Amino acid sequence: MKFTKFLADRKFSMLCYILFILFISLVIYLDGTVKVSLGNILYIDLVSCFFFMTYLIIRYFYYRNYYKSLSDIIEKESDEIINRLPKPKSYEQILFHKVLSSLYNEQRAEIQRLCDQKKAYEEFITYWVHQVKTPISVSRLLIEHNSKAPNKEALHSLEEEIDKIENYIEQALYHSKIDDFSKDYLINEVGLDRLIKDSVKKHAKTFINKKISIEMSNTDLQVITDKKWLSFILDQILSNALKYTFDGGRIKIYGLIKDKVRKLIIEDNGIGVKPEDLDRVFDKGFTGYNGRENYKSTGIGLYLSKRLARKLGHDIVIESKYGEYTKVMIIFPKLLDYFQVSKQ
Repeated sequence: MKFTKFLADRKFSMLCYILFILFISLVIYLDGTVKVSLGNILYIDLVSCFFFMTYLIIRYFYYRNYYKSLSDIIEKESDEIINRLPKPKSYEQILFHKVLSSLYNEQRAEIQRLCDQKKAYEEFITYWVHQVKTPISVSRLLIEHNSKAPNKEALHSLEEEIDKIENYIEQALYHSKIDDFSKDYLINEVGLDRLIKDSVKKHAKTFINKKISIEMSNTDLQVITDKKWLSFILDQILSNALKYTFDGGRIKIYGLIKDKVRKLIIEDNGIGVKPEDLDRVFDKGFTGYNGRENYKSTGIGLYLSKRLARKLGHDIVIESKYGEYTKVMIIFPKLLDYFQVSKQ
């Protein structure tokens, strides 16, 4: 930092000092009781200015290295700029350092969050492309092998593969919207019975092909939610239940009301979840023991369902006993608890 620039930054202090000296000199000169000649007054002023300039020069050399270090850091644009800041030499500089450190850490955390989000999305898209290629390839084979004389069984198989593709596309669509949730939802009172029946109808072919029975009771509940997003959640949970329920199994869907808290329960008597996997079933990409045994598992459906449910102010919990049953509960809290839950 040049000395002229240093002085320019302190021109206000210098002006105040000169005005102060002139004021004192004028008071002394005009005061008739004090006999001081004009020459002596000017001499005192010059000595005072000399000491003041000496103070500025000493201050300049004291802080010169500090300012030079700051200039070097700015020119080099180091990624670790905060770690290369020179040691502060005044309380004011200490405060500036604290502010800079706080801003730097906040900015770095935000950049890291955006990088993680971008990486996670890229990983999801890559994984999704690989997953969706399988039913497309199977569909092509079915068309090739049955192009001359298509049979009913081949058409059903082709329809199943198309349903899988549609489900993967829905997952990708909802995954892309999850961070802009506030732009695309409408909260109002919705009847669960109609949503459940639509979801069951959507998976009717799987119910029929696997000979899985469905039992529904007490589903005529009214809840505060978004119809479209809750439908997606129901589809994912029901699809998961069908995937891990044996042929000839049973799925029960029923509602409960306790202390004004409404619960929708989807229970199957399928393979169940191992105890060590139960706490991780909602983790992104986690498939657990069942997923490793079943190549069709993606580990995305329950992850999206949990995140969307929390954004809607609901919650999803799972109870399971391996080899016996799995019970998924969608919890619709009381109106007083709604905003508290939706913040999480």
